[in-house]
Amino acid sequence: MSVAIIDYNAGNFRSVLFAMERLGVTAVLTDDPARIAEADKVIFPGVGEASTTMKYLRENKLDELIRSLTQPVLGICLGMQLLCRHSEEGNTSCLDIIPLQVRRFQPSDSSQKVPHMGWNAITGLKAGLFDDSLENQYVYFVHSYYVEQGAYTTASCDYVLPFSAALQKDNFYATQFHPEKSGSIGERILQNFLSL
Repeated sequence: MSVAIIDYNAGNFRSVLFAMERLGVTAVLTDDPARIAEADKVIFPGVGEASTTMKYLRENKLDELIRSLTQPVLGICLGMQLLCRHSEEGNTSCLDIIPLQVRRFQPSDSSQKVPHMGWNAITGLKAGLFDDSLENQYVYFVHSYYVEQGAYTTASCDYVLPFSAALQKDNFYATQFHPEKSGSIGERILQNFLSL
């Protein structure tokens, strides 16, 4: 099985590469459209800022490439947010693959720190990346912006308000949390993706 990790000038790639190695998969980090298009699975990770990253994707025609992919694609953190329609971060038009909005957390009291950072439970799981045994398991989050809930929500989390912890539309899957930093639970989720 060939796995391509999209290299688009944002952080977080090494931990995804190491997670693939732990699962016995040699992934390639690349921005070569041909290598991405021919991979069996594609991972679209990221830590960064939405408008800067979308500018880079457009300049390198990676936005068109990602929209055209037909194999299973996994967006992680910023990668998930960029699959959506629009982000409040930098008032950014995103890839518009999943028609949901990305909004900034607006805490109602000082105990709710932004970014949402640390371990939190995922609930309301739907098939795809998840099985019943993962309900209420804890995974690792780091984010200041969240995706609203909607028809494509496949897992939820509650911090400040309920939000989409995972999404799916067609061959596009996404997690707001970092499965590559979520221990054995995250590895099971990544394995479920690889097994699609």
